[in-house]
Amino acid sequence: MDKLFIIIPAYNEEENIDAVIKDWYPIVEKIGNGSKLVIIDDGSKDSTYSIMQGYADRLVDFQPITKPNAGHGATLLYGYHYAIKEGADYIFQTDSDGQTLPEEFWDFWKRRENYDMVIGHRKGRQDGFSRIMVTKILKTVLFLSFGVRIADANTPFRLMKAATLSQYIHLIPKNFNLSNVLISVIYAKKKLNVKYLPVTFRPRQGGVNSINMKRIFKIGKQAVKDFREINKTLKK
Repeated sequence: MDKLFIIIPAYNEEENIDAVIKDWYPIVEKIGNGSKLVIIDDGSKDSTYSIMQGYADRLVDFQPITKPNAGHGATLLYGYHYAIKEGADYIFQTDSDGQTLPEEFWDFWKRRENYDMVIGHRKGRQDGFSRIMVTKILKTVLFLSFGVRIADANTPFRLMKAATLSQYIHLIPKNFNLSNVLISVIYAKKKLNVKYLPVTFRPRQGGVNSINMKRIFKIGKQAVKDFREINKTLKK
């Protein structure tokens, strides 16, 4: 009787949130056992949260949450802690921009017992050359910083055993911008059992991405500094 929590962060996604709920809710409904779709509104300035509230009235396994804006990484951490506290057996994470396909989830689910994490490898990405380059640069930075080779550290399509994540989540600094990246690094450094599967990654389905290249560069610059300190902790 496995309980799944799907964690999705959302910020100013009023154009996408209807489709996201309709896409991902049937999965928790089918699995049952107290499974929940949890979408966390990160202080949106549009109608994202009010749309979510409208669905909550009729979808019993949908949990909309809102909180002050803190960024994508901090919102993920909030969601992971929430799922662990609520007794999830498995935690699946994706984003609210419609770039991933729910039908690809089931290949991950059927492998859940054999791996600590099953994570997507974005092949044939359709989200722009600049973001593909960012991923390639990140791969090099992670190898230089941590000595690990990771196929796609930041993929927003990952299924994790909650019991494993709960053992290592304390290693991620509060409000860290690249929480998913660091989870991938920790699992590689600790030699946990991880499986990469190819996933589709479409263009954003609506709205505007809140993270532009200028902000990506700023986050990356700070991350390199943070990585050095974090690596000292991981070596202990």
